[in-house]
Amino acid sequence: MATYRKRSGGWRAEVSKLSVRDSATFPTRAAAVAWATAREAEILASAGRSTYDNNYTLLDGMHRYAAEVSVTKRGSRWEQVRLKAFETTMNFVGEKIESIKADTIAKWRDDRLKTVSSATVRRELTLVSGVFNYALKEWRWCSTNPTKQITWPSDSKPRDRRISAQEINLILDELEHSEDGTPVMLKQELAIVFLLALETAMRQGEILSLTWSRVHLNQRYVHLDETKNGHARDVALTTRAVELLKIMQRTGNGPRVFRLASGTADTLFRKARDKVGIKGLHFHDTRHEATTRLARKLDVLDLARMTGHKDTRSLMVYYNATATELASRLD
Repeated sequence: MATYRKRSGGWRAEVSKLSVRDSATFPTRAAAVAWATAREAEILASAGRSTYDNNYTLLDGMHRYAAEVSVTKRGSRWEQVRLKAFETTMNFVGEKIESIKADTIAKWRDDRLKTVSSATVRRELTLVSGVFNYALKEWRWCSTNPTKQITWPSDSKPRDRRISAQEINLILDELEHSEDGTPVMLKQELAIVFLLALETAMRQGEILSLTWSRVHLNQRYVHLDETKNGHARDVALTTRAVELLKIMQRTGNGPRVFRLASGTADTLFRKARDKVGIKGLHFHDTRHEATTRLARKLDVLDLARMTGHKDTRSLMVYYNATATELASRLD
């Protein structure tokens, strides 16, 4: 018998019949019931005979997923790199996808947890689960998704790394930033990207994707066509952010605001951070720092609109005010 659960995004139906488990989420309970009824009938109708093609391996599934599914996502590069890495790090990729059971996935999970964080394992499990889901529901290569039959690692504690003024100055000095000069080297462009991130809470990729056609300095905002959550948004600019973009106008880079590619920016930032001896700092920590600063000026709804968070609970992950900062506002 199917079970139904109310979720924030709608109703989740879960079917378990004849050792086959499946689930899906729908906007209404009626739609969930209709799907579950049809799915149970499908399972019963296929009892005693195979309705899937069991000649394919997990590796075949990964190749097809990379070619057909990953390419449609903004995170396609990470997925394709990770799927390629699985070819050599997963000792069961050559097995028939139908024969891979939950205990195999569980052992792989435990081995990975010995070398990487639980957050990394969760991301990788999400990707592997995606492959199995398509193999199950779209390609009919297997009858179950074994990743749903194991316990996933707990979510890691959210990062709360703040960036001190001293660390900012050390990074800027190493990147040879000059307040009066026009950036010439790529690392000097990165210094502007770094400062712009601290002013706006934009992600590195969002800043690097900017074109001048989407920069509106007189109205003090930039328009982002593509963001992590797939929705466009306008980001308000502080006076300082406007000044930084005006500096980039002097470079004559063409239609793009920055020449930097994401991979180059990552490499240059890590080199500068390590050179000055700063520990535990990621570029993405600028989003934590900027969000916490902006929270002093904007109410929660305006802040969420600026950062692109649809859920204020997600926004709280990036708000990391210290107790001392809070105390200073009490008097």
